[in-house]
Amino acid sequence: MPVYPVNVKWGKVRFDNVQVNTDEPPLVFKAQIFALSGVEPERQKVMFKGKVLKDDEDWTNFKLREGVTVMLMGTVGELPKPPEEKTVFAEDLTDAELATTLDMPTGLINLGNTCYMNATIQCLKNVPELCDHLKQYSGQVFAEADPQHILTAALRELFNTMNRSKEACHPLLFLQVLHQVFPQFAEKNEQGMLQQQDANECWIEVVRTLQQKLALGSSSGNAGAGAANSNIIDHTKCIEAPDEPEKCSAEKFYQLPCYISADVKYMQTGIQQRLQETITKNSITLGRNAEYVKSSLINRLPGYLCVQFIRFYFKEKGAINAKILKDVKFSLDLDVFDLCTPELQQKLIPMRNKFKEFEDKNIEKEKVIVKKFYTVIFYLKDTGSNNSGYYELSAVLTHQGRSSNSGHYVAWTKKKEGMFFNIIDILTLGLNVTMIKSQSLQTKIY
Repeated sequence: MPVYPVNVKWGKVRFDNVQVNTDEPPLVFKAQIFALSGVEPERQKVMFKGKVLKDDEDWTNFKLREGVTVMLMGTVGELPKPPEEKTVFAEDLTDAELATTLDMPTGLINLGNTCYMNATIQCLKNVPELCDHLKQYSGQVFAEADPQHILTAALRELFNTMNRSKEACHPLLFLQVLHQVFPQFAEKNEQGMLQQQDANECWIEVVRTLQQKLALGSSSGNAGAGAANSNIIDHTKCIEAPDEPEKCSAEKFYQLPCYISADVKYMQTGIQQRLQETITKNSITLGRNAEYVKSSLINRLPGYLCVQFIRFYFKEKGAINAKILKDVKFSLDLDVFDLCTPELQQKLIPMRNKFKEFEDKNIEKEKVIVKKFYTVIFYLKDTGSNNSGYYELSAVLTHQGRSSNSGHYVAWTKKKEGMFFNIIDILTLGLNVTMIKSQSLQTKIY
């Protein structure tokens, strides 16, 4: 048998019945001796019949048998010194200390079914260009007559409060203004409690307000920046009447819908189903409803692209807004080049070529660690647009639950490379709104 006991003699000390397994490397045997004597393996000199046991060899030249005694030479190393400063564990930190240590975003306190609003605010807070615009905004909460100006000022004050403190904040003022400007979010149930609302509706209303009041389309990029100027071009052709002229129309968009069906496993597929679909509408040529092929392409990309996962639908049985719980995968990067019109693709190609040159240089250099720094770079005559078609994930807003009238909304925002902070609650699988930041190249390598 390869396993048998031996004795180890170390000066005046003797360790009996130390198990040796000759199928394992000698270093394992030395580790056992270290556990008994405290002599580290690199300090050990194990001898038997004039031969020394070496770490990088097998047992061929060091033949042992049951009950033999081997000699150990070596001294115990210096014990490690205790740290000068007392070790502080994460479990011992307060919420504020933990947030400061990990550079976590400031939390928002739920004021009773206001998680939809809190999650929306956290995603918007992750857009630096929007934060910069709000800092420059001079409107006052109580001095403005325009409700949308009041909402913009209230968001600025909330961001300022979140910047000053790591403690969770009460967004009471912003909630009151939100209810004033958009009364639909102030609905209450029979018990007088605020009802749960849809985060996507809140997102759209707030972004539209910011778009109008901050003139975001004419300056640096932001969440929805220039979205009012971004169009989806629809081409509709009748299948049953080939001679009927094709119709072309433009539709402005603030976000791209991702439809979820049985065959949708990835976000790209869900988006393409909206841009390539068959619809039924009245045909003037045939005088009846007929099938049409609707093909859509984007003619301008906003600096920040929002993708809405269409998970809620009205379920007649029970008369509720039910939720599609199917898992849909998405990557941290998104390329929408194939979703653009040929004219826009030609505009995107120069910057995309720079990206390719950048990647090729990295491959040639064969560096182990290469950091890429991205900045939002727009066309000189079209500020607030994306000039490459590449996006990187910046924030995710998720929903937990089966109904839009219940459940819980959670925000995830990106703070470090490959790291997303869960700001409000636990991770959920139901994705509702995905915000993706535009990605452009700055040729610096560190």
